[in-house]
Amino acid sequence: MQVVIVDDNRTNLRLLEGLVSQLGGCNSLAFENAVEALEWCAENSADLILTDYMMPEVDGLEFIDRLRGMADYGDVPIIMVTTTDLKEVRYEALQKGATDFLNKPVDATEFMARLTNLLQLRDGQIKLKDRASWLADEVAKATRNIVERENEIIIRLSRAAECRDPETGAHILRMAHISKLVAEACRLPTDEVDTIFRAAPMHDVGKLGVADGVLLKPGKLGPEEFEEMKAHTSIGYEILKDSPSRLLRVAAEIAVSHHEKFDGSGYPKGLVGTNIPLVGRVVAVADVFDAVTSDRPYKEPWPVEKVAEMIRENSGSHFDPDCVDAFFSRFDEIMKVRERYKD
Repeated sequence: MQVVIVDDNRTNLRLLEGLVSQLGGCNSLAFENAVEALEWCAENSADLILTDYMMPEVDGLEFIDRLRGMADYGDVPIIMVTTTDLKEVRYEALQKGATDFLNKPVDATEFMARLTNLLQLRDGQIKLKDRASWLADEVAKATRNIVERENEIIIRLSRAAECRDPETGAHILRMAHISKLVAEACRLPTDEVDTIFRAAPMHDVGKLGVADGVLLKPGKLGPEEFEEMKAHTSIGYEILKDSPSRLLRVAAEIAVSHHEKFDGSGYPKGLVGTNIPLVGRVVAVADVFDAVTSDRPYKEPWPVEKVAEMIRENSGSHFDPDCVDAFFSRFDEIMKVRERYKD
């Protein structure tokens, strides 16, 4: 344990150093000048401070006040060693953060007992902080494990949906990264951006419940077939809803709302404007852009320029105008995503 002693009287310093040396397990560092002691404390840590009251330049009261203002000295025990019995001085010292007092001339027995008790207190503080740090690390590890398990669930379910609709290729990777870019451009908080990025791949998980004859049909769907295909939004919601995991609840919102349109002409509920969850509005732009520019059994891919024009034209009807603006503000990065995750 490190004990710092501050006293402008060299004889007193030697006396206090000698007493501290008898405690065992302690190192003492003595300063005749309070300013030098403060400079040392600003760069180093100590476990207990002994300070005189009457000192030139900086007295004991100011020394304590300045020491308590340092980040690492908020709870370090400080003993004021003084010849004065004035209550006003002691009250002010306590207000500024003094832990205890010793009177001069110092009684060796009292000195040893008080320092032993305060050093034990300091040892307990340090162990408590170490335990708190250990617990924080354990919580962080547990949280990482939960996130990893959730990510695994997402990837496995998304892959299961891909197996039903194999022509989608790297679609879920591209639209997840594009959704992240759009969410960032919408200035959503970092944790929400991350949640959208991780949840977006599950947007079509409801296709697990769509018949093969509809899902894999190479041509245009008939009215009844289209109604069955539309059901994948509600099926996805039913698969993911009511989870204790916020991530899966957000994925459920995305699944049920990513085919809604800003003017109310979408499905399954025909929601209008901001009644559509924001996560659904963000993913809608990313999903349509990537789906239309990708090859499918039932269509040729559109040129990027044509799709960009279509998105602009449908701002306010199909798409949330704010999400469209966000999409085009990150368009160069979106094109890099397309290049990075080719089919």
